[in-house]
Amino acid sequence: MTSRNQHVVPHANGWAVKSAGGQKATAVYETQSAAIARAREIARNQESELLIHGRNGQIRERDSYGNDDFPPRG
Repeated sequence: MTSRNQHVVPHANGWAVKSAGGQKATAVYETQSAAIARAREIARNQESELLIHGRNGQIRERDSYGNDDFPPRG
């Protein structure tokens, strides 16, 4: 399985969890917190990133669950 970043985005019926590059929502929730919890679970399982969007669609927060270097290089 390839790891894809998970996005929490506004949806007509609440908030959606979508994989990066995916056309359809993985799941739709009434609240953003419920969508974040599910997206975080998926991101941890896939060792990918979680990107949380605000109502305006812009990324407001991100968490990484991959094999990142710590401390970061550079």
